[in-house]
Amino acid sequence: MPDSRLVRLAQVLVDYSVNVQPGERVTISAHTPAAPLVEAVYERVLERGGHPNVLLIQPGLAALLLRRGSDAQLAYISPFMHATYEELECLISLGGKSNTREMGGVDPARETIQRQARAPIVDKYMSRTAAGEFKWVATEFPTDAAAQDAEMSLHEYEDFVYGACHVDDPAVDPVAYWRGVSGEQQRLADWMKPHDRVTVRGPNVDLSLSVKGRTFINADGQRNMPDGEIFTGPVEDSMEGWVRFTYPVVAYGREIEGIELKFERGRVVQASASKNEPFLLSALDSDAGARYVGEFAIGTNFGIKRFTKAILFDEKLGGSFHMALGAGYPETGSHNHSSLHWDMICDMREGEIRADGELFYQGGVFKV
Repeated sequence: MPDSRLVRLAQVLVDYSVNVQPGERVTISAHTPAAPLVEAVYERVLERGGHPNVLLIQPGLAALLLRRGSDAQLAYISPFMHATYEELECLISLGGKSNTREMGGVDPARETIQRQARAPIVDKYMSRTAAGEFKWVATEFPTDAAAQDAEMSLHEYEDFVYGACHVDDPAVDPVAYWRGVSGEQQRLADWMKPHDRVTVRGPNVDLSLSVKGRTFINADGQRNMPDGEIFTGPVEDSMEGWVRFTYPVVAYGREIEGIELKFERGRVVQASASKNEPFLLSALDSDAGARYVGEFAIGTNFGIKRFTKAILFDEKLGGSFHMALGAGYPETGSHNHSSLHWDMICDMREGEIRADGELFYQGGVFKV
């Protein structure tokens, strides 16, 4: 008998996050360890009258392509990927890797070839999302590998994941919970709307940026599950100052620690890291947009109480902000295009954020 929490998670993903309608075509993309959640989501899509299409990702194949494939093979875009991002109505992505470090020994230059080839697909899915033509959500199925990264037992990690998604208590309606989150976050997003210059200051950051004419998006469980952030795309040439990210970045099977960036006129002009610095620098040189910020966000989820090395959870940490270098989301007003989108997180429990001089956030607490 399946875990009842898993069944409730499938219902939230299908009914609330992407709100599958009769006749809509839904890609369920998943790593093979997530098979129990795939089945639950598949069944719920059928119950809603949708047309489920399953793409299973076998462990090790992505790394095998990067290690053994030719440049032409790295740049090849599968017709299944084209169909999902350019034609179908919905995508439900179910993470759940059995090895979170399988990309660790891959040459970064080969990953750059693949990212650059996929840039038009990234642009397409972002533009379709902004136009309301494409609905998608990503979540994580708990695995031993992710539990080890988070320094938990599998049982503890399952409790953490299902608790963060608010599907762990049968007496609580998770959809009602996320709708409540949505209302409060929309109030914060609306408060930011008329402002221009944002300053972010604390022990690890001294930044200023413009959000004039940009939209703050209320991330309330309709793109990520769990969720909990408000974010925008800053004016591309406005970022000034420096930041030291207090949490490591885990990307493409590598852990990059101690990242420090300096910005001038929106662009990263200095970058360093205490671990895997060459990989960081390689990513920054992926293309013209990789050194600009596509996303500025404030985490609002205080139910996520610890760093897990899984970006889906970590970027939502209450008492933090994060920025993504590279591609911005068109619905925010961002014009930054890149094959890269890397989220980097900074603790703000001893910092403050002001908008046109007005105190918005201090010590991890919103002040408006």
